[in-house]
Amino acid sequence: MPSLKSTKAALARRSNIARQKLKAEAATASAGLPNLAGGLDKIVEQIASRLAASSSTVAPKLEGGLNKIVELVAAKLAQQSPQAAQPSSATMDQLAELVAAKLGAGGGAAAKSAGQAGAVTPDGKKVKVTTLENTKLKTVKLDWKEVYYSNCPLVSASNVDEGLGLTKKEFKKIGVNYRYLRSNPENDWYPHYIHNLDNFIRFGGLFPPINVHADIRRTRLLGVTQMPAEGGVMMVRAKDDIFRMADLKGKKIGLSKSMNQIKNDWWRIQEHQGIELMLRMNGMTMEDIQLVEFPYADDWYNDPAMMGPPMELSIDLWMKRDHKNDLAFRPLETALEKGVIDAMYLQSKPLQQVSEMTGKFAAIEDLSRYPDWRLQVANIPAAITCTEEMATKHPELAVTFMKGMILAGRWANQNKRAAAEILDQQTFYRDIEHTYQGIRDVDLVPNLNAQNLVSVEIGKNFMLSHGYIKNDFDVKEWAAPEIMEQAAKELLEVRWEKATADKLAMKGSRLG
Repeated sequence: MPSLKSTKAALARRSNIARQKLKAEAATASAGLPNLAGGLDKIVEQIASRLAASSSTVAPKLEGGLNKIVELVAAKLAQQSPQAAQPSSATMDQLAELVAAKLGAGGGAAAKSAGQAGAVTPDGKKVKVTTLENTKLKTVKLDWKEVYYSNCPLVSASNVDEGLGLTKKEFKKIGVNYRYLRSNPENDWYPHYIHNLDNFIRFGGLFPPINVHADIRRTRLLGVTQMPAEGGVMMVRAKDDIFRMADLKGKKIGLSKSMNQIKNDWWRIQEHQGIELMLRMNGMTMEDIQLVEFPYADDWYNDPAMMGPPMELSIDLWMKRDHKNDLAFRPLETALEKGVIDAMYLQSKPLQQVSEMTGKFAAIEDLSRYPDWRLQVANIPAAITCTEEMATKHPELAVTFMKGMILAGRWANQNKRAAAEILDQQTFYRDIEHTYQGIRDVDLVPNLNAQNLVSVEIGKNFMLSHGYIKNDFDVKEWAAPEIMEQAAKELLEVRWEKATADKLAMKGSRLG
């Protein structure tokens, strides 16, 4: 990977050329020339910083590529008012994106990561770009006497609890109304991805909450659940003469790209990470294959058709759609079937098996077959997060939620087949038996153990190094073990009092 220093040096070697271009472009606006040319140094700094975080596949393109884009830099600067004190930060940011995309054109995923360049599908269709400027977000008025939650369709104590109601009972004890995010029509779906609701707790995939804490607002990590051996698989057409990763040399692998700039592109991140790891485990790099990007609008989060009537539970959403066979969860499968690409990444074995049931596809690589647990971070471990405001101003709400998760997790661990029946309605396993086989070795009680925190660190570091987040943070400082500790202590107090009351004429004393 190129260092910041070497990248800046390569760009600086070309800065004089760019300045000459600026003179030509701004010949009719000489009064503004010093400001325009002076701004180039800041632009070089921006571009260098972004490229330094990119894959080493960008490095060979620095020398040859920059010559081709200096015109672009000069033209963009000259478009600004000559009287401007300096190029705007927005313009510098756009230039950094465009330069990185230009340098990376023709190969390598990193130059195109994190939303760079081009909302056009492989067949030339334009795709809508969603931003905060063209989107109106919608949330309920804040009331600390109610707590909203959401969860992803994965294996978690929260999804099990939708069939038990244990957490709702715990909140009822303290006089707080516990509700699913979409039970109130005033909420759209965006809090699940950007946490823009203070009295909200999320239990779901890892990458969105990392993005929130790094770049949007401060949150606290309350607990995680790790799914063993779920690193993802590489799928090809069953009829093709492709049986090993080496057979993909020179061939096309799909990479999705959300054009929603409000939220984190978690689907792309897991594809990018999985593809890179599979290539590495087979002695290959991104230079050995062709990546084909598939931009899509990803704009349903406040779509009236998706808002519909209120939903009391997240399970209500999945009951309305055949999610096990919904291609929205296997977005590149159609392109693979039609031959637009030669391979695609899938996040998990359940999705693999659903895809293979068609008889059209086969997996040639599976990260779960390796003994190295560091390869198993495909948007997991599933993370529980609350806002910093909740954790500091109303910690009893976070503690109560964790009490419910501990209770639901313990129940699920002791009743795996019954838990499988609940989870089968919300996950991608084929059926109840398949779900049971998938969860029988999973500890559904959330934790913050050392290995899982390192898994979170691996996911965070990948996002940072590939430009999917801008700011770094300390995972251990993000974690809030004191909240889980308090939840466990309060549950133990209840068990202790009940146990002593059964044996004594009066309740036992409180635990120290």
